[in-house]
Amino acid sequence: MKLKILREAGIELSNGMNPSTSLRAGKLRAEAYNFPLEVLFLRDDDIPQYVEDGVADAGIVGENIIYETNKKLKVVEKLGFGKCRLSIAVPKNAEYKSIKELRGKKIATSYPVILSKYLKKKKVEAKIETVSGSVEIAPSVGLADAICDLVSSGSTLFMNGLKETEVIMRSEAVFVSGTKLDKEKSAILKKLLFRIKAVKKSRHNKYVLLNAPNEKLDVICKILPGMKSPTILPLAEKGWSSVHSVIDEEKFWEIIEQLKDNGAQGILVVPIEKMIV
Repeated sequence: MKLKILREAGIELSNGMNPSTSLRAGKLRAEAYNFPLEVLFLRDDDIPQYVEDGVADAGIVGENIIYETNKKLKVVEKLGFGKCRLSIAVPKNAEYKSIKELRGKKIATSYPVILSKYLKKKKVEAKIETVSGSVEIAPSVGLADAICDLVSSGSTLFMNGLKETEVIMRSEAVFVSGTKLDKEKSAILKKLLFRIKAVKKSRHNKYVLLNAPNEKLDVICKILPGMKSPTILPLAEKGWSSVHSVIDEEKFWEIIEQLKDNGAQGILVVPIEKMIV
């Protein structure tokens, strides 16, 4: 997804490189031939350090890693993908009423900094066992009484006999930059963000074309506000018009049902590649 959003923003890397092929070939960097940009392929955990030190000017990384590494970075834009949550989970058969149940218990996690701050906020003293992987098996092998790990669908917790009890934070991929970019680099970053925002906007909207009886246009226009107002064009058939607008993805089906109920016909939905507002 990280390189996909760059490609959708019109940025082409040399030789069409991607992280998997580049890492196998031992190539950790690639230049864009149509934009003043060089891409470094790094482990997520290393990105905050590289950006803070100025080795890289900006990066795409999960919010959870930003808060865990506690580096001095500027979160420029949330990107809308890689969504997950950092949660505490306990065995399914464990009695759990509140976070106080974890007092004096062991909690295994790869995020000791975030977990420590959360426990301190909740005034709960517990022992944190830092592990680098396979956190979900810790309770079953006797390493810990609970875990704190990233959760997406919850299927991994279910398969390991765990239940989610506390959501510590919600995370997604974010675009970050260093705090001391010069004027030239700031200008390039601004251009890149302009493109990324156009791509993001397009993902959450659909372009809709429909035919509507003229006597229903006022009602349909209220249903379809669009970015400013719907575009209305007369059809060859007397008494009918073609209406064009943009619908927010979250309200899509609700709006389509309202349109149908008010006489709209021939509804055509088209994905938007880029959206500049």
